[in-house]
Amino acid sequence: MFGLKQTKESTEHTESYYAATADQTVNYPKLEGDLQTDVVIVGGGFSGVNTALELIEKGYAVVLLEANRIAWGATGRNGGQIIGGVGGKDPELFVKTIGEEGVQTVHQMGFESGEIIRERVAKYDIDCDIKWGYCDVAIKPRHMRNFEEWQTYAKQTGNPHNLQLLDANEIKQYVGSDNYCGGLLNATGNGHVHPMNLCAGEARAAKELGAQIFEQSRVTEIKHGEKVKVLTEVGSVSAKYLVLCGNAYMGELVPKLSKKILPSNSSVIATAPLPELLAKSVMPSDVAVCDPRTALDYFRLSADNRLLFGGLSNYTGLEPSNLKATMAKKMLKVFPQLEGIDIEYGWSGQMGIGINRMPQMGRLADNAFYVQAYSGHGVAPTHIMGRVIAEMIAGKPERFDIFTKIHHWSFPGGKLFRRPAMALGMLYYKIIDEF
Repeated sequence: MFGLKQTKESTEHTESYYAATADQTVNYPKLEGDLQTDVVIVGGGFSGVNTALELIEKGYAVVLLEANRIAWGATGRNGGQIIGGVGGKDPELFVKTIGEEGVQTVHQMGFESGEIIRERVAKYDIDCDIKWGYCDVAIKPRHMRNFEEWQTYAKQTGNPHNLQLLDANEIKQYVGSDNYCGGLLNATGNGHVHPMNLCAGEARAAKELGAQIFEQSRVTEIKHGEKVKVLTEVGSVSAKYLVLCGNAYMGELVPKLSKKILPSNSSVIATAPLPELLAKSVMPSDVAVCDPRTALDYFRLSADNRLLFGGLSNYTGLEPSNLKATMAKKMLKVFPQLEGIDIEYGWSGQMGIGINRMPQMGRLADNAFYVQAYSGHGVAPTHIMGRVIAEMIAGKPERFDIFTKIHHWSFPGGKLFRRPAMALGMLYYKIIDEF
């Protein structure tokens, strides 16, 4: 078992490949003094920034507060994979509570999520290395049977993008590894991106339209009432509406929400830039890739031909003490041709996990709302969730109301025992993955 360590996070960006190659390094001021606005948003990741952008486009006055830097948390640390859909579970599982119409609405939201990114990058001219093409890979024959079912189901639910089954020979056109017996390709609907630059570009767009953005402005207290008042160390914001988008990094600001989410660690490494021929041997078609296991591997090439390889998910909330070496060992099991290549970056981040693997959206009061718990599938869904919250505030609550009907359990065991319980649960699914 690899060693784990507790790390003390800086309020500046972690030393990741994304931070090192960020090309939109605008630092926003710290909130000082008292402000009045229409909507105050807490959290400067994809959810918060896109909620702000949606609202500012609708004409609302918006203040966004980030405790550290824009895209500091999971938004700026993930694998950069744009994967459509909302949540890690089939919406059909919730048909008893949201109905057939609700299930279809959730499916359509999933299709829309990636399109929002596509449109936003074009509309605001965001330079974020966006590319389209994504492949689920099969390790075992049963994975291929699952992929066949997914392909059929995608057609039934109206997915506008064609999903192509790949056999053991065809998969080699996309992934230069002997580990896989096939795959399922989405060449146009899913893809990959430099997530920190995407979020920074969206924040810049919101700012240019009039949003007020403050960094290094951690919220210390929320006072509910006819107007919501949000306090930071040296300032405050009073607003008609509040939206909480802190996800795994919100801590105990709202205990009711923290009980329903478990911060889980995932790690990523970035190699040195690969020579062109070696890069082609690893990822011939430059798509993003995931395998279907519980503790999955995910990987892709960066714009400068580095392999970004992620995984090592665990519910301890801690990162491995020898992160680069541990992840490199996993990478070489997939791509032995990378033996001897330097690992130049290694970092970890926290995902917000919910028990039922569906994003949690709801209200704390008539004028206070939240969204959290993307369970490792947040790059695209955060964009549609920001839109849905903005719709609700603007008087169109239909899609928001569907999500409020989905029940989300608190994690059992309280602070002391919920992590061990989930770790045991994850171990069970890891064992199942082996068969």
